Amino acid sequence: MNNVLRLVTSLAVFGSITLLAQAQPAPKILVIDMQKIFEGHYKTEDNTAKLRADEQKAQVELERLSKEGQVIVDKYKELVETAESTRNSPVASNDAKAKAEKEAQDKMQEIQKKQQEVQQFRANVERHLQQRLHLFQEQILEEISKIATDIAKKKGATILIDKSGRTNFGISNFIYLDPAYDITDEVLKEVNKDRPAVTPKPAEAAAAAAPAATSSDAPSVSFPGAKK
Repeated sequence: MNNVLRLVTSLAVFGSITLLAQAQPAPKILVIDMQKIFEGHYKTEDNTAKLRADEQKAQVELERLSKEGQVIVDKYKELVETAESTRNSPVASNDAKAKAEKEAQDKMQEIQKKQQEVQQFRANVERHLQQRLHLFQEQILEEISKIATDIAKKKGATILIDKSGRTNFGISNFIYLDPAYDITDEVLKEVNKDRPAVTPKPAEAAAAAAPAATSSDAPSVSFPGAKK
């Protein structure tokens, strides 16, 4: 009797699961390449250009700081030679020897200070650029995800999978994908529909009209610790 009840119960549960599965709509899976859309987005192109421009400005500033440091090093070498000759001079007073030694030591401290300045500037630049890039990625991926979701819903999709395979964009492994389900190009077209018309950049127009810059022109740097 118990066996019969268990059999009846099992059949009832199986029947309920079957009816539930039949009631659910068949899943429709669409595929997207988030990395391709991110890299092809016009805002990504603009942001990359701005970051590269700021990197170049930072490099100019680093070269300037390095040249300043080299001047200090050269001066230190002169002071070391002076201190050594003064130390070995039979006519130099103790005060003169002490003064020469102190000047060399002070210059060494100046070198160390300049090295710290260069290292701090480089660290500030790298941190600043990384923060800007991370913030941009978060914002643009949120924008792309919303547009992709809207398109997927209009197509009646129940699942949208990122096939880029990059950690920053999600990880998926596929053996076969039907290209008919890939809406990457459609989403890319949608996110770029508001791309501004290509016009000459103000900097390029000004460069064409203005005379060539001289070596005394100082670059404008917006990073923390940079000298204007």
